[in-house]
Amino acid sequence: MPKFTINFVQIICWSTIILSNLCDADNLVELTQKRVHISSQDGSITSVVGILVGHNSKTERPTGCMVIICNATCVGGVDVRGSAPGTRETDLLDPINLVNIVNAIVLSGGSAFGLDAASGVVRCLAEKKIGFQTPARPVPIVPAAVLYDLDVGNDSFVVPDADSGYEACMAADNSRVTEGNIGAGSGASIGKLFGMKYAMKTGLGSTALTVRNLATHATVTVGALVVVNAVGDVYKNGTLIAGARTSDGKHLLNTVNYLLRFNSSVDNTFSVGMATTIACIATDAYLTKAQAKKVSQMAHDGYARAINPIHTMFDGDVIFTLATGTSPVSDVNLVGLMAAEAIERAIIRAVEQAKSLPGLPSVHELSSSGETFAFSGTLLTLCFFSNYT
Repeated sequence: MPKFTINFVQIICWSTIILSNLCDADNLVELTQKRVHISSQDGSITSVVGILVGHNSKTERPTGCMVIICNATCVGGVDVRGSAPGTRETDLLDPINLVNIVNAIVLSGGSAFGLDAASGVVRCLAEKKIGFQTPARPVPIVPAAVLYDLDVGNDSFVVPDADSGYEACMAADNSRVTEGNIGAGSGASIGKLFGMKYAMKTGLGSTALTVRNLATHATVTVGALVVVNAVGDVYKNGTLIAGARTSDGKHLLNTVNYLLRFNSSVDNTFSVGMATTIACIATDAYLTKAQAKKVSQMAHDGYARAINPIHTMFDGDVIFTLATGTSPVSDVNLVGLMAAEAIERAIIRAVEQAKSLPGLPSVHELSSSGETFAFSGTLLTLCFFSNYT
């Protein structure tokens, strides 16, 4: 007959659980009651005052573009982590370079062809006399990034062009961002490492966080807009929710576990540049150009928490940051932390708001076989078995 005893392992396990929960509770109380109040309601990147968003979606094929416009002077930054990016004017955002403002950011489908959408945004802003002032005329500063979606739909020659960008610019407003299969998210997909026939549909997601210092009453808002078109899978709170599917198409494969188990090489089966996740952070924080770049760097942590694998040789991951400077807050650590959190949440929304296309099921049509492994749960299991000696 097993004998119930309290041993050293049990004491350590229970002590760890109790102390970790107490520490988390104390930190949460200090954060919310003594320092700041956090609000994360139903916001989007347009929760940042002065930020406008417009979309254009092609009707002939699932592709499109979108523009994030600064309706005020914005400082810009960028960080590129993927190894197959498609971008325009990202060098201009380097802190060592001259121009210190950004008028708009373009995110587009259509691979390199989609970069033409930025030309339409430039034309639109030029008509409104918005841009970097030169002796001759204002020159709109419009960096851009694109994703590959040419293999979605029947006609790869249908791509966002300058007219698409112009129409997106004209349609821009400060209403809550429409998510899912729209604009650059129209043809976005994930879990593509083993081929498109095993991939899933995703799209565009956006969210925002606002923090208020209870001592000074100063607030800072950080919004994120993400178009998810990654090689890897997407996780929510540690649980696999979407990505590469099994051969029968009914379950999730778990790309990371598969690669680790079989030491599989996909170099000959997946083409470089066919995936990327592109995003824009907007904040009312007062940031320098170098600080905006740092926020973009920190925001990539949100990518890593929600997508795995990420920043591969096949991805072109890019995050832009726009800072309007209307808030007195300039704490880069805080803004960067908020940016990573907003990016992670926006990625999950991009998956959950997407609708299926032929051959690309959404998360709502697939029963996930993902698993989550909680640290406390593991400790509880150890404690249970340690009752028996």
